[in-house]
Amino acid sequence: MKTLLESAAAAKAASAAVAQLTTEQKNAALLAMAGALEAQCAGVLAANRADMERERAKGMSEDMLDRLMLNEKRVADMALGLRQVAELPDPVGEVLADWTRPNGLRIKKVRVPMGVIGIIYEARPNVTVDAASLAFKAGSAILLRGSASAYESNAALVEVMRGALEGCGITPDAVCLVEERGHDVVDKLLTLREYVDLIVPRGSARLINNAVEKATVPILQTGTGNCHVYIDGSADYAMAEAITINAKTQRTSVCNCAETLIMQADWAEKHGEALLKALADKNVELHGDEAAAKYAEMIPATESDWADEYLRLAMAVKIVPGVEAAVEHINRYGTKHTECIVAESAEAAGYFLNNVDAAVVDWNASTRFTDGFEFGFGAELGISTQKLHARGPMGLEEITSYKYLVIGSGQVRP
Repeated sequence: MKTLLESAAAAKAASAAVAQLTTEQKNAALLAMAGALEAQCAGVLAANRADMERERAKGMSEDMLDRLMLNEKRVADMALGLRQVAELPDPVGEVLADWTRPNGLRIKKVRVPMGVIGIIYEARPNVTVDAASLAFKAGSAILLRGSASAYESNAALVEVMRGALEGCGITPDAVCLVEERGHDVVDKLLTLREYVDLIVPRGSARLINNAVEKATVPILQTGTGNCHVYIDGSADYAMAEAITINAKTQRTSVCNCAETLIMQADWAEKHGEALLKALADKNVELHGDEAAAKYAEMIPATESDWADEYLRLAMAVKIVPGVEAAVEHINRYGTKHTECIVAESAEAAGYFLNNVDAAVVDWNASTRFTDGFEFGFGAELGISTQKLHARGPMGLEEITSYKYLVIGSGQVRP
């Protein structure tokens, strides 16, 4: 088992080689990884079963077990993601700007690899493949630190990808797993400025806040997903029900799942009972304010109900007089991830789109679409909820840097 420093040093050494690979070499390796995943699916699923059995015995909730679980379809989706990343344009070497100064100096702004990207994440093994594929296509090495609950799954996936890289004549250290165990390993990783150029923390609020507070390596902050669906007074009922049910129940353990339903008061008077019944029929536990309790039996909402992620079949419900109040509530309690308005009124939608402070704002579409795969990025390194450098699903461009090339003909500064 390698120490953290050994893994980081290996990734650092590999990053120089990865940066020099051609687009054709990177694409061939990504396709080889996809084929290897499919061919070795049985071994990956066996490793995942070991994780599942151990964590179930420890009492992990069913919602969290769903995040951890792999099956043939999820492995196939990871392989598909690898192939989609291979099809994307290579960002490395892209000329972002090119101009000539009056003195004849030509200046080019060119996209370049980041170097070594570290990612710290929790029990979602698909992140292992998504992160590795994007970092590799973007010309960087990846240092993967998943949670202990998914260690066997992550190790199996990394072994498959490293084997595919070797088969293509590429250093397997382009994809490195942090093998060293212990709670202090994450804190050490956050300070490895000599080896790591960027860290992406992806997971719970506690994980992300710990990274932000302790990192000396630059952080690209992802965020928790306290996402809202606001039903405007102009909304069509059938559309509102379909979007709300999908946003809440299609998969509850993910950050783009809706956690709060906000209804405009007049619309709620007409349709609130029907919509809340539809949620209850899907076994959604309702936590609402006094106005919402007129339309369904529910648990009285507390302050934490407005602020926290449930990550299960539960939803907070609030009644507001109009879109302005909805935006005010969302900007107070939201996590700047994804917010949705269902409305026929372009005026109401325009106000919502322009004034909600979030990385992604939806009009008549489920919050569940906030995802690199759905955005056409092939995969994502996470959903950035900060405002510097990158925001929203982070694809290839968001995990590169740039440099300036200055081309002269002997000019000196007077």
